[in-house]
Amino acid sequence: MHKVSKLWALLCLTLVMSLVIAACGSSAEEKQAPSSQQSTGQSSSQKEDISLLKTVYPLKVTDATGETFTFDKAPKRIVSVSPAETEALFAIGLKDEIVGVSDYDDYPEAVKEKPKMGGIEKPNVEAIIAAEPDIVFTGISMSEESVKKLRDLGIVIFKTNPKTIEDVMNNIQLFGQITDHQQEAKAVVDKMKQQLTQVTEAVKSVPNDEKKKVYIEFAPGWTVGKGEFMDEIIKLAGGVNIASDLQGWSEINEENIIKANPDVILYANGVIDTESKKALDQIIKGRSGWDQINAIQNNQVIGLDQNLLSRPGPRVTEGLIEVAKAIYPDLMNK
Repeated sequence: MHKVSKLWALLCLTLVMSLVIAACGSSAEEKQAPSSQQSTGQSSSQKEDISLLKTVYPLKVTDATGETFTFDKAPKRIVSVSPAETEALFAIGLKDEIVGVSDYDDYPEAVKEKPKMGGIEKPNVEAIIAAEPDIVFTGISMSEESVKKLRDLGIVIFKTNPKTIEDVMNNIQLFGQITDHQQEAKAVVDKMKQQLTQVTEAVKSVPNDEKKKVYIEFAPGWTVGKGEFMDEIIKLAGGVNIASDLQGWSEINEENIIKANPDVILYANGVIDTESKKALDQIIKGRSGWDQINAIQNNQVIGLDQNLLSRPGPRVTEGLIEVAKAIYPDLMNK
């Protein structure tokens, strides 16, 4: 197995462990938009439904750590040090309110104009303080030292921790509540639900005993087991994750992968090992004994956009579509 540099490890953790609020969707104290509401108003009843998507303040919400916050009004200055959350905030129309993003943010294009604030594990505390944010969205792995320093200054640090696509959608809806952008959040979530249905409908005819075995590698020597959104994506796409006996993000045992003999191998495009300077697909195909694996013999080693694959944000269902196309191209291209 190839060693990953500290920089790459930090990048991976920043990308794949961006967080979603675990209990945000069901708090009795939150103002939830009814599922029957329409995203556009053509009749008087639809217009009335849209009016219900306005946030009523004060609003009390809870983050992934159980920390509770009360907002008297919509935040006007927002910082995000998590790429997935940054994408969500831009998607619901908060470009003008965002005053700082993580060093790893690269989508959408407008994010490149924003000041950089470090990352989840190593936030630039001084830069965050200087930005004077009303709220900072971050991952659960931000150090307690940084959190305490910022909270002592009265800055709201809102931690997230996504484990499923439903978590991601709930998270986006909560962001919409906090910022009074509920209508925009609903439109984003509605699109995600449509994409989810597109995939599940396409693959539902695959019998359990004919589902393809899938191995996924997002960084050299690292895969994902049960309990994470990437594992759920494989299952929703009609595949069987051969690493589902593992828990969370895990280093691989190369012999176990050979024994599992996956039908499809998925990897993150654009990943280069800092020691060997080899691309991830070259590393995978060059491992001893892996030429025996069906996926390699049948040319089913498929690269996917690393951000779609690893970020639990509004494009996660686009990633789901790409995974499903890689596993069952005939079903997805009908």
